Amino acid sequence: MRFSVWLRAFDPWPVLADEIAHIDRGRWHGVWVADHFMPADGLRADAPRETWAILAGIAALTERVTLGPLVCGNTYRHPAVLANQAATVDAMSAGRVVLGLGAGWQQNEHDAYGILLPGVKERLDRLEEACQVVRCVTGGEPGTFRGRHYQVVEAFTGTLPAQRPLPLLIGGSGEKRSLRIAAKWADQWNSWGDPATIAHKCAVLDRHCSELDRDPATIARTAQLLFEFDDLPAVPQRMPTMRGSTGQLQDAMAAYLDAGVDEVIVPDWTWGTGAQRLELLDRFSEEIAAPLMGG
Repeated sequence: MRFSVWLRAFDPWPVLADEIAHIDRGRWHGVWVADHFMPADGLRADAPRETWAILAGIAALTERVTLGPLVCGNTYRHPAVLANQAATVDAMSAGRVVLGLGAGWQQNEHDAYGILLPGVKERLDRLEEACQVVRCVTGGEPGTFRGRHYQVVEAFTGTLPAQRPLPLLIGGSGEKRSLRIAAKWADQWNSWGDPATIAHKCAVLDRHCSELDRDPATIARTAQLLFEFDDLPAVPQRMPTMRGSTGQLQDAMAAYLDAGVDEVIVPDWTWGTGAQRLELLDRFSEEIAAPLMGG
């Protein structure tokens, strides 16, 4: 099993840069960054930062870890333009990018930026077309795709990605459409959830793969929760959180493995900042993840 870090990219860049370099020196598999333009609560804050600018910085700072957005909102990222960004950072990082893509959901940032947020069905229709556009423009030859929402003609990225095909991660847990889109187009799939929830979603994904005649083993499964050690003060969060002793968290990781998860993504959001955060990242890596870490 692999373990990666989801950065709470709110800190000044020098602080983030120290954390990123520390992660790259450790046993972590990758670094993920959310893709939003403003906080969901609408309050003014010195964050979120622009995702692809951060990912380019991560590519320059690191030598080993994978990197990617978790996940880009398709409603405000035209897939051909997004493919250009991803291909460039993939070339900069010598082939370490995973392009995370989702249907989009956060209403307040769409309202503030004057971007339409369509209904759920249209968002998912657009997402499925976007997957095809990304595949179309990141290959070795110019590509053409004519869909209802996106059309590209003899299009290609300004630089070829180092990886061809560029790995595509689909984020979403909807069982009728999102998981079916993942079954058809994704190299990786991601969702929030505890081990039992993820086990159920994996079974649904497997069924879609069977219906589409795809080997489910060709899709890596990734999942995340907030994790807290119960000997430290609790940090109130709106997102799902697993709090427990070292033994309980170890058991949870083993349960993720049993559920079919290939990569657990650990948000650093509840672990303070600076030296404290680095200490807790090391503690999780050594006490919780190490027995299950693979290559």
